[in-house]
Amino acid sequence: MKKNLVSITDFSKEEMLRIMDLAADFESNPHQRILLGSVVASLFFEPSTRTRLSFESAINRLGGRVIGFSDTSNTSVSKGETFHDTISTISNYCDMIVMRHSLEGAARYASEVSRLPVINAGDGANQHPSQTLLDMYSIMKTQGGLDGINIMMVGDLKYGRTVHSLLQAMSQFKTHFTFVAPPELAMPDEYKEHLIELGIPYTETTEMEKYIDDVDIIYMTRVQRERFSDLMEYEKVKNAYILRNNMLAGTKDNMKILHPLPRVNEIATDVDKNPKAYYFNQTENGVYVRMAIISYLLGVKK
Repeated sequence: MKKNLVSITDFSKEEMLRIMDLAADFESNPHQRILLGSVVASLFFEPSTRTRLSFESAINRLGGRVIGFSDTSNTSVSKGETFHDTISTISNYCDMIVMRHSLEGAARYASEVSRLPVINAGDGANQHPSQTLLDMYSIMKTQGGLDGINIMMVGDLKYGRTVHSLLQAMSQFKTHFTFVAPPELAMPDEYKEHLIELGIPYTETTEMEKYIDDVDIIYMTRVQRERFSDLMEYEKVKNAYILRNNMLAGTKDNMKILHPLPRVNEIATDVDKNPKAYYFNQTENGVYVRMAIISYLLGVKK
């Protein structure tokens, strides 16, 4: 029976930890050509740099081949072909589909249409599960584990699919969350209610510097212009929080800064040389984690 990764909740806690183990194995030996003869379709209906290239790098390192597109203007979608027909057709050409789409729920629908495993590489403001798993791997590597971590999430918590997925995953561990956002971009109630049901503590504030010295992870996010229908609203909140190097002086020695990237100006460039900046290392971790996800879903490395 095929298994998909559309939402982070498609994986149990044990499966998440298995992905961590597999990622560590691939990091120690990144050229395991266990997908020779396999074809993975990379379907990006929405622009992407890091996620698309990270997946394609993972597939190539595993010895597989990549087909697909990163611009729908060159496909039959531009001729009016339905999403259903596109997925049904491409399913005949490959062994797995990796897909990004601007519409929430598109990846779940694709997984119902496709007879092959589907990996959601981001659907609107909904979910980004492979990013979550690489975030978890980054946390594990820098903090020595996943239990008892104090995570500060900063910026666009309303539309940020990466924070939604990470909250759901880390809620299975003994995590304390601190949410920092302007009221217009606050964490949606459904996610806070999820934490309340599980008895997991969280702090909600508009003041980043008040709590910054107490956290183990600062998870910065970009205010996403593409999610706003009213550009005046975007202009109002786009510079709500900017992390600067001088703000890190009193932070914990083990603290690391993560960011799903791309950044605009929410992390000043003077932070980049600080040893607590981990966001570029985070992108490298993404290749190993995506190698682990692909090989696990295809059943070539349990």
